[in-house]
Amino acid sequence: MSSSPDPTVELPVLAVAELQDHLLAVGHDLDRLQTLLSESCALLLGGFGAAHRALDSVDPSRSPAAVQALRETLTDSVVALQFEDMASQLLRHTQQRVRSCADQLAARAFGADEDGEAAVTPAPQRPNPVTQDEMDAGSVELF
Repeated sequence: MSSSPDPTVELPVLAVAELQDHLLAVGHDLDRLQTLLSESCALLLGGFGAAHRALDSVDPSRSPAAVQALRETLTDSVVALQFEDMASQLLRHTQQRVRSCADQLAARAFGADEDGEAAVTPAPQRPNPVTQDEMDAGSVELF
């Protein structure tokens, strides 16, 4: 029985440090994207709510079909806000993966120091946190 060769590849410490810095920068960029996405969706939701409430003051007898169509459009738009929830889950999942990769890279390259072994953020257990890949008004799935 032959033993398989060790798949370990030695990388220069500076290359590892640079790669780790890039991974951490990606994590920070994802965090900023999450913040921007959340803020945008909060503004959208507020606007949709205000428009829906404004419809309550409109006299539906003047154009009941137009008012109903507008209500349905607003309802569909709010359903589209599910995108924010799914995107947020994917962003958090990706952030955990990137952080875990950066931590593992550092732990393997630099090893233990006077404080002991480096802490490694565990990788997410599930491969994909979001199973829904489309949104239809008839298939609203709240998270």
